[in-house]
Amino acid sequence: MTIPTRQLGRSGLVVSSLGFGAAPLGDLYKKLDEQVALSTVAEALRAGINLLDVSPHYGNGLAEHRYGTVLRIAGREGVVLSTKVGRWMDPRVAGGSAVGVGVVSPGFAGGLPHRSVLDYSYDGAMRSFEQSLLRMGTNHIDILLLHDVDVWTHGVDAVEDRFREAMNGAYRALERLRSEGAVKAIGVGLNEAEMCVRFAKAGDFDTVLLAGRYSLLEQPALEEFLPLAESKRIGVILGGVYNSGILATGAVKGARYNYREAPREVLDKVSRIEAICRAHNVMLADAALHFALAHPAVSSVVLGAETPDEVSRNVSSLTRSIPSALWSDLKAEGLLDKTAPTPA
Repeated sequence: MTIPTRQLGRSGLVVSSLGFGAAPLGDLYKKLDEQVALSTVAEALRAGINLLDVSPHYGNGLAEHRYGTVLRIAGREGVVLSTKVGRWMDPRVAGGSAVGVGVVSPGFAGGLPHRSVLDYSYDGAMRSFEQSLLRMGTNHIDILLLHDVDVWTHGVDAVEDRFREAMNGAYRALERLRSEGAVKAIGVGLNEAEMCVRFAKAGDFDTVLLAGRYSLLEQPALEEFLPLAESKRIGVILGGVYNSGILATGAVKGARYNYREAPREVLDKVSRIEAICRAHNVMLADAALHFALAHPAVSSVVLGAETPDEVSRNVSSLTRSIPSALWSDLKAEGLLDKTAPTPA
């Protein structure tokens, strides 16, 4: 099939409505076989996905290395490559993932033996950008994002200092890189709708990648952030639309929500959503993907995958037909915000 494309806000970039997210390629939950990991990226490109998102954080550079290997074979042309700043890697010190104490942000099962250093300064962003270019074997990045400037990663006590550091330092670096043509679009990649609003108001951003906060399960971004993005023509990329897995697996034992085992209240809500999906002969994961793509501010949804078959399954999901009565029933049962846009 031909994957539909959309404009990424006012950036001038055109992205596939289904993107590929590389967190699993950093050995997120388990160490991946190298050849399988490379074949998974190659399958995404073969299927027509042109948006490849990654971060130095994913496996302390491993996911970027894997992207670079595939792109050297498949070619860089036509690929919209997105990565992030906020961490650079110290190759002299083994291991370690830079996150705050007692926060939710996950570590990785494998990855490269390099220490991750949190740094939202101007120089730190430039160092991170240069390292990404080297790891991926390219001389330009299409989308560059400030990564994880949120409570999720740093905790309540540190987030204000990180926000100021990012806007006074890394943001200036991103503006310079955009003005020089080294990147085509700049933005933020966050886990919280509230922080997306703050950044959208504080700077001149082309795009925002929001993970987990606009999904079939929860829609906190609906009230303020998504209307703001529409009014400012900020292209929204959604990640985490399965909320770390539970909207793909369903409410099974051990289902993950926000990178941890799902609590009872989340399992119960997903079970109720699943029941309505079954009544309409719709797979839960298909409903989750189609719902996320229905908001007019959304340019693309990035999904991770560990195998080529998972990529094929995600692409096939785009072709599934979802009856409009499904959305009506979810809203009638109070399982979906009544104002949320749904597919026509």
